[in-house]
Amino acid sequence: MSASSPVELSATVARTAELLRGRKIALLTGAGISTDSGIPAYRGEGSRNRSDPMTIQRYLADEAARRRYWVGGHLGWRAFARAEPNPGHLSLAAMESSGLVSGVITQNVDGLHLRAGSSHVIEVHGTMRRVLCLKCGQVFDRRDIAVQIEERNPWISVPENVALAPDGDVLPESTDGFIVPVCTVCAGMLKPDVVFFGEYVPQDRFKAAESLLRASDAMIVAGSSLVVNSGVRLVERARRRSIPLIIINREPTRADVWADVTIAAGTSDVLPAIQELLE
Repeated sequence: MSASSPVELSATVARTAELLRGRKIALLTGAGISTDSGIPAYRGEGSRNRSDPMTIQRYLADEAARRRYWVGGHLGWRAFARAEPNPGHLSLAAMESSGLVSGVITQNVDGLHLRAGSSHVIEVHGTMRRVLCLKCGQVFDRRDIAVQIEERNPWISVPENVALAPDGDVLPESTDGFIVPVCTVCAGMLKPDVVFFGEYVPQDRFKAAESLLRASDAMIVAGSSLVVNSGVRLVERARRRSIPLIIINREPTRADVWADVTIAAGTSDVLPAIQELLE
């Protein structure tokens, strides 16, 4: 999949709109839809090397790994939380409001679809807005945990410019002396409400995503390379139903051979263009 010329792109978008006209559209979005909001993708141009990602096994077993995670997560949190929805997010919210889009299944944890105004959003990989206690099940607002971190580590300072990852993480220079946050109810271990590497997507979330897809007549994949199995499984379900499948991603994906249309361009440009032709 190579980048198209402006004329070719315009023709492809027009063909896509004709294919989608009169259909309820389900969206599957990945990190690529948030790059124009300043959050980098996991893969492709501009992505950060994640050769040693945090796994759930390491997080649970290694205190030093948890300390590193919380330092990096806190340093990136303020910048991550300041990110604003871009035209791609806003376009999907507008299309949902007008009845064109049935909902958004997102692999992202940034919450930008909700902030853009989308109401039917299934966050299959969780959200950075919440933190869970693994001992008693208490749920915390991430902002409250940030306050606890700064109270327990008054020396910590958040730099103005950080190299963010798609999950709001940064690589800290040091974790010496850092005190990790704990549950204020039972002093148990905390974990952000996100799916770590090595974890499965909760079954209820995946079933909700399947239900949204079944209620739709077409599927758009926007900004996902479809490396993660949960995304591929959903695309396979769309393929089995023989509904139109559109893939918008700057890089090739695992499902390009199944797509009716592939568009090698940015979602901030393509989604508003599709919206304009459909409304």
